[in-house]
Amino acid sequence: MDCRVVVEAAVPVYDVETPDEAIRIGIAKTGEMLNPDLNYVEIEMGSRTSPSGEELPPAFIAADEALVALELEMTVFNVEQEEHASRIARKEIGQRLENVPLTVLSVERLEEESEDDESDTSADEDGDEDLIPEFEELVDE
Repeated sequence: MDCRVVVEAAVPVYDVETPDEAIRIGIAKTGEMLNPDLNYVEIEMGSRTSPSGEELPPAFIAADEALVALELEMTVFNVEQEEHASRIARKEIGQRLENVPLTVLSVERLEEESEDDESDTSADEDGDEDLIPEFEELVDE
């Protein structure tokens, strides 16, 4: 079974003045720490809400320092359970992001690819016309 795991990270950022600046620096800093080993991890802004349910920006700034909420998403292959997938994702990401707290937000099972492959081949066998012309067809025109 393959799973898509979303992990929330609280990334510290220093010498910033606005939430947008903190988010940009937080994403860049996280990307540097993950690359090149984990370049397949998708980095996005996290979401925060107040206890009353009000939407808050993903960065909290105090004294020119910020704590940025980011969501890191990765696919874990060949696992037995969803719990196993979440532990693998936390370990892989946590090894590169030292001193950054992580929390697993969600684990989603991915569909088996064998079913998708069969449906793709059946559409080709029906004689459906290709949507994108071949290179030779474009040159002949």
